[in-house]
Amino acid sequence: MLPTYEIYCIKYAERPGQRPAHFVGGDPHDVPMPMDYYVWLVRNADRMVLVDTGFDASMQVNGRVLLRMPAEGLALIGVNAADIKDAVITHLHNDHVGTFYDFPNARFHLQDKEMKYVTGHHMRDHIFRRPYEIDHIAGMIRLVYQNRVVFHNGEGEIAPGISVHHIGGHTMGLQSVRVHTQRGWVVLASDASHYYEHFEQNRAFPLVYHLGEMLEGFATLRRLADSLQHIVPGHDPLVLQRYPAASPQLAGVVARLDLPPKP
Repeated sequence: MLPTYEIYCIKYAERPGQRPAHFVGGDPHDVPMPMDYYVWLVRNADRMVLVDTGFDASMQVNGRVLLRMPAEGLALIGVNAADIKDAVITHLHNDHVGTFYDFPNARFHLQDKEMKYVTGHHMRDHIFRRPYEIDHIAGMIRLVYQNRVVFHNGEGEIAPGISVHHIGGHTMGLQSVRVHTQRGWVVLASDASHYYEHFEQNRAFPLVYHLGEMLEGFATLRRLADSLQHIVPGHDPLVLQRYPAASPQLAGVVARLDLPPKP
């Protein structure tokens, strides 16, 4: 029988935004649509797996506000960054890998295509390289030479009940994470779907490497998850509203995704 895991969604930053900026082709409603930034912790009595490592104070650009370092967010639920042994990096954009250095004992799970992408010819073009930081890429390469990067090609198992799945679209090597929980299979979409509206309405986020892969990725998310309510987007503030807080004191900061969403 597969083990089950708890999933904690930890908010570490936020920024304002407008609806037209979040959809290919814009949106007729020019109203606020803020963005939250999360890291996710998957754990049970036997193991912990971190999903993404967020960004630090140097990445407070374009209105981003750092509320707490990701490692500080983990401490709110009693987790020491040094105890993380496995961390999935869904992709290497600066808001998903920016504090990798705070996890000195972790192995980092990455799609082979993402490393190929960030070190290849696409990075000659500003539109593709803009969300990356060369220091993050160089740091990940150094970790490869320290044998601390585990490469995956498509689907890969991190542990029984936790797997990664190549999606692409947003970046060449974007991956989402599938987790077995007490309520069934939950999929942490990360930037395969920034907001609920993207996968629910088949609408695309404008920062995109391959539009076709992004749209096909929504079908993959649906296939991997037990229902639409088991898909968790990567940046939607509604996540913390829809799911129960990890504790009353952490309302609006940490939510439990292994528990059913609120009615």
